[in-house]
Amino acid sequence: MKKFIVAVDGLKYSISTYNTAVYLAKQSGAHLVGVFLDDITYHSFKMYDLVGEDGASEEKISLMQEKDLERRTAAVEEFERICENAAITYTIHHDRNIAINELLHESVFADLILINGSETLTHYTENKPTRFIRSLLSETQCPILIIPDDYQPVNNISFLYDGESSSVHAIRTFGYLFPGLMDKSCEVVTVNTNEKQKKQLPHAKLLSEFMKRRFPRATYVAMEGIPENELVKHFRYVKNTLLVLGAYRRGTMSRWLRPSLADCLMQELRLPIFIAHN
Repeated sequence: MKKFIVAVDGLKYSISTYNTAVYLAKQSGAHLVGVFLDDITYHSFKMYDLVGEDGASEEKISLMQEKDLERRTAAVEEFERICENAAITYTIHHDRNIAINELLHESVFADLILINGSETLTHYTENKPTRFIRSLLSETQCPILIIPDDYQPVNNISFLYDGESSSVHAIRTFGYLFPGLMDKSCEVVTVNTNEKQKKQLPHAKLLSEFMKRRFPRATYVAMEGIPENELVKHFRYVKNTLLVLGAYRRGTMSRWLRPSLADCLMQELRLPIFIAHN
C-alpha cells in the first residue's frame, strides 16, 4: 500500500486540501498520513498582541496558547471526520519541531506529499510559490502535489512534456501512484521554442508507444512560443484538470520544465500541480 502525506498547518487548515488528499488517496488505494506541523516556534498571535498596558502577562500568553490548541484540535478532528466518511485508512502525526525540517524528513518515508500552494507556516500571506513551498520543492525526497485553494474533482490530466527525461519520469511516476486515474481523459502538451521544430512532439514515436501502455486515451497538443506564456493561455480557463510536470534535475536544467515555469503555473493558475524530481 502506498503512503501519501497531507501536510497541514493546524492554525490555518484548508478543507480543500483535506478533500483533495482524501479523494486522491481513495483513488490510489493509499494510506493517508495527516502531518500536522505544530511547530513550537509558530503561533497564531504576534508579540504585540500580547502586550497591554501592563506588558505581556502570563495569563494573556496562556489564553492565546489555549486558543491555538483549540484550533489545532479542531483541524485534527475535521481531518478525522473527512477520512472516516470516505472510509480510508489514515494516521496522524504531530511534528513539533521546525516545520520545513520535519516535513523534509517525513518525505524520505513517503510516496507523495500533498500541500496547499498558499502554505507559509507564518502569520503572513506571500505570493506563490511561498518560501515554504520553494524550500520543500527544492529538497523533497518524494513527489509533491500542490493543491489550490478551491477543491475540484479531477476529470482530466495534462502532462507537460518537453522531450527531456524529467518530464517522462513525471508521467511514469504519476502512473505508478495513480493507476485509478489511467482511464481519465488526458493530454500531452508540449511547447516548442525552436522555430524549426514548430508544432512537433519531441521523440513522437517513442512517446506514443510509452503512453499507449499507461494512458491509452491520451491526446497530443503541440504549440510553439514561450512555454510560460503559451501554457498559461492554454490552461487559463480550464477546470477539473490536474497538471503533471517534471522539475529540474539536481545539477541539470531541463529545456523548459525549469523552476521558473513551475513558479509561473502556481502563480497564474488555480489547478492542482504534480511535480516529480528525477
